[in-house]
Amino acid sequence: MNRRNFIGATTAASAFALAPRAVAQAAPGDARLTAAFDTILATTLQESPELATSLGFDKGANAGLKSKLDDNSLAGRKRSLARAQMAERELRAIQPDTLSPQGRIDRDVVLYSIEQQQVGPARFDIDAPTQPYRITQQRGVYFDLPDFLDSTHTVANAADADAYIARLDQMGTALDNDTAVQAAEAERGLVAPDFSLDLALGQMMKLRQPQPAANTLVDSIRRRTAEANIAGDHAAEAAEIVRAKVYPALDRQIALVRKLRAGARKDAGLWAVPQGEAIYAAALAAATTTTLSPSEVHQMGLEQVADLTSQLDAILKQQGLTKGSVGARLAALNATPAQLYPDTPAGRTALIAGLNDSVRAMQAKLPQAFTNAPDAPLEIKAVPAAIQDGASNGYYYRAPLDGSRPAIYWINLKSVADWPKYTLPSLTYHEGVPGHHLQISTAQRADTHVLRKISFFGAYLEGWALYAEQLADELGGYAGPIERAGYLQSFLFRAARLVADTGIHTKRWTREQGTQYFVDTVGFARPRSQREIERYCTMPGQACSYKIGHASWLRARAKAQEILGDRFDLKQFHDILEAGAVPLTMLEQLTEARAQALRG
Repeated sequence: MNRRNFIGATTAASAFALAPRAVAQAAPGDARLTAAFDTILATTLQESPELATSLGFDKGANAGLKSKLDDNSLAGRKRSLARAQMAERELRAIQPDTLSPQGRIDRDVVLYSIEQQQVGPARFDIDAPTQPYRITQQRGVYFDLPDFLDSTHTVANAADADAYIARLDQMGTALDNDTAVQAAEAERGLVAPDFSLDLALGQMMKLRQPQPAANTLVDSIRRRTAEANIAGDHAAEAAEIVRAKVYPALDRQIALVRKLRAGARKDAGLWAVPQGEAIYAAALAAATTTTLSPSEVHQMGLEQVADLTSQLDAILKQQGLTKGSVGARLAALNATPAQLYPDTPAGRTALIAGLNDSVRAMQAKLPQAFTNAPDAPLEIKAVPAAIQDGASNGYYYRAPLDGSRPAIYWINLKSVADWPKYTLPSLTYHEGVPGHHLQISTAQRADTHVLRKISFFGAYLEGWALYAEQLADELGGYAGPIERAGYLQSFLFRAARLVADTGIHTKRWTREQGTQYFVDTVGFARPRSQREIERYCTMPGQACSYKIGHASWLRARAKAQEILGDRFDLKQFHDILEAGAVPLTMLEQLTEARAQALRG
């Protein structure tokens, strides 16, 4: 595999081998690096108040940030680029040979992140290659901000409630910024496909439809101030803001999207937009932290689909399911009444209760594979109905570093038929434990700088989450062959993503082609398959991070086992999570270096 060369990774990884899990000795440049990180963090928080809230850093001296929104204007994007360029210069001025082993690793990881932040605005004048369109069915202030205000902006006292009102008061401006940016980018041909705009319009209209006092933005502050016994009529203030500022701005955005929809293309892939090939290459590199070509990724997907289909074929035949393709047999299994929760509020409640039971059962098994597994709170919630048409099927929100609210695992329950019971354990192990929740909770408690606690590399995180599904199998997490078929279907789903994502963006697949491929290959219902494909159309490359990351985690573990032989300890291997997220090249180098050091 032709993986991206990581800045200084070989030196840093070799140095890390000197003392895995040991406290590193300070070096002359460490204090300077920490000071640089402190400056970068402080500047980033001031620039992104919403990030400050998500981390729980909107308190004390930063309390004013809780009343502000990010600047999502074109001018704001230029300021973010200038900030990243300045941060890069500052870190490059610190020579690696002046740093401790851990310091060299931290410098390299943060530098890599800062470089990636610049690719979209500097090369393509967009936010990011994996997000080439400002407004889609999964992106935009209309989509993100109501959810953020309800689930991330805490309301524990009057000041929090006032901050909510202040942020809501800025929503109209934020909507207008999105409208202006999308209009400008449309002049350059950067507009989401017609079906994405249709979905976005549908969700905008749902947000716009109620009377102001009945809007979810108002209901959120009404409900939470009542729960916290906060005095004042914040709901009335919110309703007036929605009437006077939010709805007019939303109307302007709806008008623009309708205008763009009239001339929108049907073509699903980036190949159809200016610089599309280059944008997709950058998106694939950012999502996977590799330099794999689209053709290599496509072929990898085809090979993995064939292997997983063969494994599932054997299991299904053992269960008496012999007729039709593997995809058709899985689809038939999905529709079995015994596998479905009732499509009612009570059925949805029972489904979420079952997910919580799975989390508790797996938490009890974690000591078999982890030295000191965290037991951090995790809430499981249904995706809000207002955004479920465009939202992903499942996703995870990290907890703030101050612990002011739990992490959240969201599941899209638009249709309970999307979630046969045998498929749910693998999803929970992916999003909860030992997946995202365990990995991110471990990184957040580590004795490292905040910039390292919040490092985000999709291939590392999603690769770990798939590895966690496999680890759950090793820990006895699947009850019998049918649940294990659900786990293998989860892997088949991610392998099919490699084929579909590259097919859409480089081989000119249509949305319908991609949807049919998923129905035939994975066995998902057509509505769920179509939502998945629509996501890949507007978030290029991201869907490829899962299986490529999973392969890297498996290589890292196999190499450690090869080096240590009988001395290999699974718990010790998993201690690498304490080092925080890194690009894939560095992951493999770090785990190999640790194993060499342990061998002595």
